[in-house]
Amino acid sequence: MLKKSLIGVLLLGASLGTALAEEQVVHVYNWNESIDMSVIPMFEKQTGIRVIYDLFDSNEVLDTKLLTGQSGYDVVFPGSEFVTHQVKAGVYHELPKEKIENLKYLDPVQMELLKGVDEGNKHAIPYLAGTTGIAYNVDLIAKYLGKDFKVDSWDVIFKPEILSKLTPCGVAVLNAPTEVMGTAMHYLGLDPNDPNPKAYKPAEELLKKISPYVTYFHSSQNINDLANGDICITLGWSGDLIQARNRALEAKNGINIEYIVPKEGALIFYDMMAIPADAPHKENAYKFINFIMDPKVMGQISSYTSYSSANTESIKYVDPAVKANPNVFIPAEKMPKMFMVYGKPQKVMREINRMWNRIKSHKGE
Repeated sequence: MLKKSLIGVLLLGASLGTALAEEQVVHVYNWNESIDMSVIPMFEKQTGIRVIYDLFDSNEVLDTKLLTGQSGYDVVFPGSEFVTHQVKAGVYHELPKEKIENLKYLDPVQMELLKGVDEGNKHAIPYLAGTTGIAYNVDLIAKYLGKDFKVDSWDVIFKPEILSKLTPCGVAVLNAPTEVMGTAMHYLGLDPNDPNPKAYKPAEELLKKISPYVTYFHSSQNINDLANGDICITLGWSGDLIQARNRALEAKNGINIEYIVPKEGALIFYDMMAIPADAPHKENAYKFINFIMDPKVMGQISSYTSYSSANTESIKYVDPAVKANPNVFIPAEKMPKMFMVYGKPQKVMREINRMWNRIKSHKGE
């Protein structure tokens, strides 16, 4: 009887082990339109690990899930400006770099820059880098502002007397308070990382003035709407908006879209990769991050998304048209006008969110 019981236990253990092996999954939470989805089955085929892939479209949504705890995700993609306070809150697992071999391809210069986000680069690594700029429908801008009007400045967004003329053809702005408030601060010649909550009041007043002329605040709807001609101008993320231009070209719908980094400069941001502290499948998360950091894979993702990368080895695999675009890979001479938004104290974040709600509600006034 004892032998039979022992055999039963061993068989049960073996069957459980098999079941666990069959349940190899990694839960990923990423931005909308932020990957070439064809790399997912490549990873699954290579590793036998199934990817459960969910989308979000604002840092605030991810932030809430992480700070609440037990998100259920193994790999997440926070914006660099949110990482600092998330690290301080203890929501991330320290990366065992010896298990993620392809981190060796990350640019030391950019990693040094990102130490201001995550000291020692212990918890988050750069995935894609982009800018927050302006995309517009060339023909509609000429129709409503005149054929001689040149879109090269933030004036087209932040001067009500200009933006109001574009309301009939549709205006979109990111629903992203830190990015948009930071951009407004930079435009006003103010510090977008000021630790004083009251310092952001001029940016709030500026945005309140343009809010009535904004068709909607949303962080992903602008991609298809711009490509389809439903809006004529948007403040948005570079990769998304270059994708909108490419979709219009592929559709051959006659819509001519341009994306620019304004002459005053713009926000440069990084989407990071990190593992939540309570991630249920950490070993699989290491494998997923290592796969994404493979230079060929990263080059493919950069080519698809039109975002640059801190993976220096991947650049040789990036589509030449994307690599040559100065609004994707920013020229060295333009970098002094670019800025980053870093993590802010909670009291500043609370005030910015309150201001943002007032800005959006001002739209109906």
